[in-house]
Amino acid sequence: MKLFFGEIFENSAILNEEESHHFAKVLRGKEGDLVHVTNGKGKIAEIEVNSISKKVVEGKIIDLKTEFEKKNYYLHIAIAPTKTMERLEFFLEKATEIGIDEITFLQTYHSERKNIKIERIEKIVQSATKQSLKAYLPKINDLIKFNEFIKLNFSDFEKCIAHCETDIERVPLKNILDKKPKKILILIGPEGDFSKDEIKTSESNNFLGISLGQQRFRTETAALQAVFGTDWELG
Repeated sequence: MKLFFGEIFENSAILNEEESHHFAKVLRGKEGDLVHVTNGKGKIAEIEVNSISKKVVEGKIIDLKTEFEKKNYYLHIAIAPTKTMERLEFFLEKATEIGIDEITFLQTYHSERKNIKIERIEKIVQSATKQSLKAYLPKINDLIKFNEFIKLNFSDFEKCIAHCETDIERVPLKNILDKKPKKILILIGPEGDFSKDEIKTSESNNFLGISLGQQRFRTETAALQAVFGTDWELG
């Protein structure tokens, strides 16, 4: 199955400009080809291509699915970017393949990276979405300071902060998931972990301290553990 991003209408669909160029010039697609199009919001359509131009590839819908493989929960991971971009990109790719709805990047006290290239990150997530044949494109939010983020309104989320401070109360992530939350937000810190002040500040904003296990994980591994564990328990 070849999957592209585009717009889906009642009886037809079009590939966006970048995808249209890839179909026509790179793949050398032609009229009559059968391909799949997703709007990244749950719809996925099989189309027969009937028009190819420089900027737009269009086709008639043969089959349409809505809310394709929709999960019964919403997962938002807020993560401090790793110093090595390859490790962060690995997380983005695998988290998208497993199933994640939203990713925010945090600037924390111990952060190793102070900036990110959001356009490159969005392309990685888009590619992973197509490769894994998903109809939901994760939402990507740019870098934000920790103290600003935790004050945002997440009143309908189960809010958690994963940290390694054994002298500050934590509960296993499974205890939170046993309550079957519909929406869950998990904060993942940098290699040096969240500072004690950040943990205490998060708790004063109604975040629950959680543990992801007895091991000490790298940042991207901890984030994937959270994604996989949530999918295993709630999916």
